[in-house]
Amino acid sequence: MSIAVDIGATNIRAASGTEDGFDRKLVENTDKDNGPEGVSVQIIRMINKLGVKPEVVGVGSIGPLNVHEGVITNTPNYPFKNIHIVKPLVEAFNVPVLLLNDCGAAVIGEQRFGRGKRIDDLFYVTISTGLGGGAIVDGHPLKGKDGNAPEIGHIVVDPWSEIVCGCGCRGHWEAFSSGANMPNYARHIVRRYKLSSSILFKEAGSCLENLNSEMIFTAARGGDDTARKIVDEIAEINAVGFADIVNVFDPELITVGGSVALSNPDLVLEPIRLKINKYLINRCPEIVITPLSGDIVLYGALAAILGR
Repeated sequence: MSIAVDIGATNIRAASGTEDGFDRKLVENTDKDNGPEGVSVQIIRMINKLGVKPEVVGVGSIGPLNVHEGVITNTPNYPFKNIHIVKPLVEAFNVPVLLLNDCGAAVIGEQRFGRGKRIDDLFYVTISTGLGGGAIVDGHPLKGKDGNAPEIGHIVVDPWSEIVCGCGCRGHWEAFSSGANMPNYARHIVRRYKLSSSILFKEAGSCLENLNSEMIFTAARGGDDTARKIVDEIAEINAVGFADIVNVFDPELITVGGSVALSNPDLVLEPIRLKINKYLINRCPEIVITPLSGDIVLYGALAAILGR
């Protein structure tokens, strides 16, 4: 019996499964209150709760990672650094543990279980709390020296921007388009264009610090001009980011997941398809929502250990 784990910024998922898929799944809010040790303690408890004895554990995790040490290092999504994952799990279960970048795992899952079957040049993008990507090029999953390739969320889309990413750098793609950072960019747009008449102010209780990405998309879908302006600017940046992926990796297919994209495909994916061509030199691939939905990293972790 194999165990797959997805360590996210917001949730941790664990599942037991075989080559036919999953038998049982659990989802919990990520424990950020008990220090770096709390994450591995939570995972061990969840695996035990699944009620099976694992033979191998595969973990897809937010990064950056040091896969040689089995550690999440310096992630902007947790309030602490150097989170040991592999060693505590090996000690708890005495089985092999494979640690992968979450999107690196996801693209492997897409190829084995999802839309990417029989495709050798495949890219996966998650637009969620953070923003990341995974790639298979010429049939080979890209991993990188520390396990962090390709970290597309931290490519620079505007070096002159005032917008600072959660990692501390300016102009990163994730700083504009991820669920966690989108509200900050929205406030910047409101100030820059001196916008004041919007249902966003009502939704946020007249305090834009209360804005979240769900409010922005809901208002845009309702026809609010300010929200539509925000969504349109984010779409332009997303088009640049997706064009960078196509120009660098030349994939046959890009699949997209993550809570922001999965909940708002009409306002995320459709504008990318409309805007991307003006930034491309390579032929545009098919760009679709992943059929594996929110479980894609779990599928990837399972696929990775089945194929190890």
